[in-house]
Amino acid sequence: MPKLKIKNSVQKRFKVTKNGKVLHGRQYRGHLRVKKSKKRLRRLKEPGQLQGLFAQKIKKMLGASSL
Repeated sequence: MPKLKIKNSVQKRFKVTKNGKVLHGRQYRGHLRVKKSKKRLRRLKEPGQLQGLFAQKIKKMLGASSL
């Protein structure tokens, strides 16, 4: 069976931690930042965590299913 290719678009957007958690960047941070509160922008800096079936699919696309 051939090796699976890693999806480059997924590789740029998601990260798998050592413990197998899937992290992603937050949305709504790109533009129109003046009207967003500083508190909101600080919270948008923190990565979000995926759970469940979607996280499993991302791991499979990254070739990290062995984690």
